[in-house]
Parts: sequence; structure tokens; C-alpha cells
Amino acid sequence: MAIKPITGMLRRRIVLDLSVSIGLGVAAGYGWWYEGYHVPAVRHRDAFYQKIEDERARALGQQ
Repeated sequence: MAIKPITGMLRRRIVLDLSVSIGLGVAAGYGWWYEGYHVPAVRHRDAFYQKIEDERARALGQQ
């Protein structure tokens, strides 16, 4: 009894694995960048420096 050759299964599996990993990586990167850490940290930093600049301008009488 002959066994049928497995043709194309490895290629399909590799394409599926790469597609899923790239998709999950992009989704995780988006979550980290916009919702998780980066953008909120930048907003917090910018608000801090804006507060310092406003206090400095008020102290110098420039507002």
C-alpha cells in the first residue's frame, strides 16, 4: 500500500504561521503604541512640561 506524497502542506503551514504571527505582532504593536504605553506616556510627559512652562511664564509675568 503506497502512501500519498504530502505536497504543499508544509508551504501552506508556513504561510499560515507567518500570517498569524505577523497579524498578532501588528495587533500587539498597535496595542502597545496607542493604548498600552507609548502614547499615554508621551501625553503625560507633554502635560508635565506644559505645566512647568506655564508656571515659568506666569512667574515671569508673560501671560
